[in-house]
Amino acid sequence: MSETVAFVPTMGALHAGHLELIKRARTLSDEVVVSIFVNPLQFENPDDLAKYPRDIEGDTEKALSAGATRVWAPSYDEVYPSEIIKISAGELGRRFEGRERVGHFDGVLTVVNRLFELVKPNFAIFGEKDFQQLFIIKNWVKENQIPVEIIAHPTVRDSDGLALSSRNQRLSALGRKSALVIHRALVAASREEMLQILASEPGFKLDYAEIIDEETFEIASSASTYKRGIIAGWVNGVRLIDNSPMGLAR
Repeated sequence: MSETVAFVPTMGALHAGHLELIKRARTLSDEVVVSIFVNPLQFENPDDLAKYPRDIEGDTEKALSAGATRVWAPSYDEVYPSEIIKISAGELGRRFEGRERVGHFDGVLTVVNRLFELVKPNFAIFGEKDFQQLFIIKNWVKENQIPVEIIAHPTVRDSDGLALSSRNQRLSALGRKSALVIHRALVAASREEMLQILASEPGFKLDYAEIIDEETFEIASSASTYKRGIIAGWVNGVRLIDNSPMGLAR
């Protein structure tokens, strides 16, 4: 048996992006655990929780085909056997995504902490698509000296540039076309240009669009070495997020 464990936590509804995380995990260890747990603490809207797609059998098949050695779908009581003590994501957990989804990142850290306790992985792989989540988890692991190495995997995109997400299946054909404005905006050279591109698409409703410093998650300045555009908005009543590095400061 492998002496190390690589872990890919998911909420199911696996797509090609998840499978790339699993393949990356397999390069780190012969033992790859994939969890499937729809964490209710991450949902501020009960309707979103109820509508979240669930296909344990199909997801298990996909995960195993990508290289998982164990697919674990714990019950609520396995993850939360007693009173839940939430972990605070701090001030950053209330900004950007946290402002729109109150308590979301507290729920993320709480479930990640429990899953790490139960799986005891050496590595945990997270996608860059949820960049704020990745940043918060990395900082929490570092600050609390959690013995898990967090591995970031680049966002996986469809051939048209749309970031892969389980939410994409809820888009109409027209909505999917409207959603492509997000990727177009992310290759803009400035926030002003990014906002102009987003405003040009009537099917897109903006939540936020900012350029942040990757090292601090503050709004980028001329002193920022690495910048990243972050965007969130609505298409067809579906909330989409995406981000992209903007490289060295100009």
